[in-house]
Amino acid sequence: MTDERTVLVADDEEVVLEILTTLLIREGYTVRTASTGEEGLEMARGESLDAAIVDVMMPGQGGMATLDALQKLDRELPVIMLTAYGSVESAKTAIKAGAFDYITKPFKHDEVLKVLRNAVEQRRLTIENRTLRQNLQAQSYDFDDIVGRSPRLRQVFDLIVQAAPSRTTILIEGESGTGKELVARALHTHSARTEFPFVTVNSGNLPHDLLESNLFGHVKGAFTGALSAKKGLFEIADTGSIFFDEIGNMPFETQAKLLGVIQERQFMRLGGVETIKVDVRIIAATNVDLKRMVDEGRFREDLYYRLHVITVHLPALRERKEDIPLLVQHFLSKYGGENDRQDLEITPEALDFLVAYDWPGNVRELENVIERAVVLSSGPRIGDELIPDHVRTTEQLKMPRIVVPPDGISLKEVIGASERQLIESALHEAGGVQKRAAELLRIKPTTLNEMIKRHGIQPGQRRRVSKRKG
Repeated sequence: MTDERTVLVADDEEVVLEILTTLLIREGYTVRTASTGEEGLEMARGESLDAAIVDVMMPGQGGMATLDALQKLDRELPVIMLTAYGSVESAKTAIKAGAFDYITKPFKHDEVLKVLRNAVEQRRLTIENRTLRQNLQAQSYDFDDIVGRSPRLRQVFDLIVQAAPSRTTILIEGESGTGKELVARALHTHSARTEFPFVTVNSGNLPHDLLESNLFGHVKGAFTGALSAKKGLFEIADTGSIFFDEIGNMPFETQAKLLGVIQERQFMRLGGVETIKVDVRIIAATNVDLKRMVDEGRFREDLYYRLHVITVHLPALRERKEDIPLLVQHFLSKYGGENDRQDLEITPEALDFLVAYDWPGNVRELENVIERAVVLSSGPRIGDELIPDHVRTTEQLKMPRIVVPPDGISLKEVIGASERQLIESALHEAGGVQKRAAELLRIKPTTLNEMIKRHGIQPGQRRRVSKRKG
């Protein structure tokens, strides 16, 4: 996209076309006008648009039909609906059908410009994120500090890139320690709200009255100790995103008020009578089954379905063990840098223990183990003696160390050794040549290549595998 931004305005009222054309040209937009939906579609077919403003009530092909046709022509084009005050329900129906937003007549110039800026920015982000998604497909990556390249995590990355530009509420599900806040921040970063606040709410750490005061603010004298008015987190997050961490812990009383904000985009401060409007993207996270909580009467069903529009499920670390080597290297770099211990490496034996462990605390637990190892290490290599005992299980300690002989060995012939260890040993014996390593393991080169990817082995780096005596 160039800096030139082209907007289609379709309205049968000549005075509205003139006002919007003057306003948008003054702001640097290129404007294309149409007095009917059919005329607007003809223009959209012949020119690339960044946004469209379409009146709901037009003769001939009405606004809803025009919206549908524009989406079929370009499903990523943000369409803003113009409506008279009495037709707001039609505009809300249009949003459900895919419109970006709506503006009521008579409109304020600032309101039009704000909504249009958001629409054009969404268009830009959608195009950029599509390119990013394509680039990520073939890479191993650190995506906004979410590290991994397993198929399960690729699906998460793909969903983040697809969902980020929208204003839709998102629910992130996953066990504790899987990185739900990182996903929430990535959704915010890759949205049109990235320059605006990202506010985190710990949903269950406070009693409901104090939590509501924090969320919605209060007026002076609203309760004992309210000596002055105070803005709530929703006001602070206006135009940005608000992240409800572990929303399953939110008191039942507060859930009803949150539902009201999601539905109406407005609320009142505690003790106040003034309605405050906000434009906030809501992201929630949970480590519990909210549907089960609904069935048990501990979570509001209507709020659950409002939150459950798009769901991102973060897999547990034990479900994506092929990402452990990448995570280990990531944390080695992070804590090595913090402790002035650059170029640290981990021995194959130590890595085998880390890959075999089930990590009930997920990525957070792995991070703690690596940080501890970095702090306690005295040399350039982190060996298995720096891995905590609870990670080095009895079964693993009994695991024999296997060295691939020069004449090769079949994977099926070795019992008790890890697949990763055999691959690394074969690569070591083959001098890093994958074709020769595949011959030693008596498998196809393509099969070996897939196994290397699955275990996160860097084929260009020949690992030294210790050959134990006796």
